Amino acid sequence: MLDKLKNWTNLHFADVMQRLLRVDYIILYLFFRLTRPLNDRQILLLSESRSTLSGNLQYIDRKIDKDKFQVIYSLKSDIIGRRTCAQKRMLCRQLATSKYIIIDDFMPVIYPLPLRKETRLIQVWHAMGAFKKVGFSRLGKPGGPSPRSLTHRNYTDAIVSSQSIRADYAEAFHIPLASVHALGIPRSDIFFDSEYKERTRASIYEKYPCLRNKKVVLFAPTFRGNGIRDAHYDYSWLSFAELEKQLGSDYMVIIKLHPFIKERPAEKLDSDFYLDLSDEREINDLLFVTDVLVTDYSSVIFEASLLGIRTVFYVPDFEEYVASRDFYYPFSDYTYGDVAGTEDELIGYIKAGKLDAQKLAVFREKFCGCCDGNSTKRFVEFFFGEN
Repeated sequence: MLDKLKNWTNLHFADVMQRLLRVDYIILYLFFRLTRPLNDRQILLLSESRSTLSGNLQYIDRKIDKDKFQVIYSLKSDIIGRRTCAQKRMLCRQLATSKYIIIDDFMPVIYPLPLRKETRLIQVWHAMGAFKKVGFSRLGKPGGPSPRSLTHRNYTDAIVSSQSIRADYAEAFHIPLASVHALGIPRSDIFFDSEYKERTRASIYEKYPCLRNKKVVLFAPTFRGNGIRDAHYDYSWLSFAELEKQLGSDYMVIIKLHPFIKERPAEKLDSDFYLDLSDEREINDLLFVTDVLVTDYSSVIFEASLLGIRTVFYVPDFEEYVASRDFYYPFSDYTYGDVAGTEDELIGYIKAGKLDAQKLAVFREKFCGCCDGNSTKRFVEFFFGEN
């Protein structure tokens, strides 16, 4: 009997705690749900990782017909920061009265809420493709969710970048396959806009003239750890001084760390060779001046593939990463560029690596097949076109 009680307690602990931790939001939400009507023309763009409108939310906002819909915004720069009582009240009122709620990331404040059945909670996940496993795809893995977790489950809709990965997102979010729509990723439209490309290149060169006439390497690894609280990168895998020595003055390296990684390299970096742009929220624009991308398990490979950028996968911890995180498909399915396990290999591939054009084409079709420059238009027509 005691064992059964213990098992039941363990199974239900996650969902009970999620509700208890957000009980103030639940009470406020229920108050506004009971006292305020649902506005069928109200769209809430909600983020807990952006202080300004950017990414998918920005592109969707630009296409919405403001004569037909009222768009409101709730933006917060980081997921850890607390809201004031007034901010909580405002958010709960917005959540209770908005017919459409659009989010682009992990959103713990919203999962325990008893949303109206008429509300559409739309997840426009910030990352493209299906690479490292997320959400319920990580069940049983270190840092993975409890089977009883409320996280992600209440999305009414999610979008993906291709038909072939719909099932992966349905698994990750624990939602029906029919709720996952292959509409493409709105922010990917910029990669098909030649005027935007040229304008962005000119803007970056004007802001950072040191990049002109250089072979630009974009170093953009993802974080290690289970989340924002323990995110890190092991800088012992790379000697920045040696990289500069081996590449020489023909090159310039942009460092763009994942937003979760707060610690910078202890090694002093030469500002004539390295440009740290980790504090820039969006990485997409930097791709327009990139000659070689160096990354590991970051979803930036999907954006880079749309521009045909030569990519080097630097994975000195491959076996450990597979054991702790794993991927939706075999790692070889993603590597349309060279794979380096050591610093010497990395330097060699930066200098004289190759891009497998045939594999790149297969990769793009499989993971980015619905990204064609019209993703935002399809999104707005799908969700708001008949109103």
